[in-house]
Amino acid sequence: MSDDPQTLVSTDWLAKHIKDPDLRVIDASWYLPDMNRDPKAEYDRGHITGARFFDIDEISDTRSSLPHMAPPVEKFMSRLRAMGVGDGHQVVVYDGAGMFSAARVWWLFRLMGKTDIAVLDGGYPKWVAEGRETEDLPPMLKDRHMTVQRQAHLVRDVTQVAAAAKLGDHAILDARGPARFAGSEPEPRAGLRAGHIPGSTNVHYATLLNDDGTMKAIPQLKTMFEASGADLTKPVITTCGSGVTAAILSLALERIGHRNHSLYDGSWAEWGQFDQLPIETG
Repeated sequence: MSDDPQTLVSTDWLAKHIKDPDLRVIDASWYLPDMNRDPKAEYDRGHITGARFFDIDEISDTRSSLPHMAPPVEKFMSRLRAMGVGDGHQVVVYDGAGMFSAARVWWLFRLMGKTDIAVLDGGYPKWVAEGRETEDLPPMLKDRHMTVQRQAHLVRDVTQVAAAAKLGDHAILDARGPARFAGSEPEPRAGLRAGHIPGSTNVHYATLLNDDGTMKAIPQLKTMFEASGADLTKPVITTCGSGVTAAILSLALERIGHRNHSLYDGSWAEWGQFDQLPIETG
């Protein structure tokens, strides 16, 4: 794979750079309730040497009733400063599933105007499988100044997505599994309708990954997007259950050079709860 410190880097790349003074590693593990995994407990038991833990549910807009919505700029800055992550740092983010939630934090950094961030291809499982260095102690943290410039064009709210669905001027790509997209399988969150945003296309995030949790090569990614029937001549809006796996699609789009994409932060957790919003099934 081709290493790119602004999108995706290999375990080899990280092993080579792990002692760089301006490298920061972040564990952004997060799981769905039915996965029965505790990301913080797993981090405490073992993580890549020097990694800080990023709590996706806590570093969010806790004023919102929706799960882990993007945090206000001030909160993002203060939490990252306290973690010793700031200006001039190259960040590598990973998760304990291989590639599941790390892309969400990659997208959050981009939303905040930070582009020197890459997802670790294959994540913690690949790192451990290769016998690389881990530790069970938290790193020594030194406050680091961080400046943020929010990139509003990278996020979409329900009104913007409803308009895009009605006008058909965006490709709306849904990262959920085919059965949830079709509405034949109930949603993991209670009280949500089943189905998808009218006119959206299903690109299950798992189809963009290899068995070991690494992302498919760029030519294969292009093929998967084409096979889905998505019209990539249009700007893209990515969506999923709650804005986590949608970011895997955003990362893959960035890898193939499709720069005009945004993420629907509320995703199905929002769309699925309002009867006045239209849905399609099948």
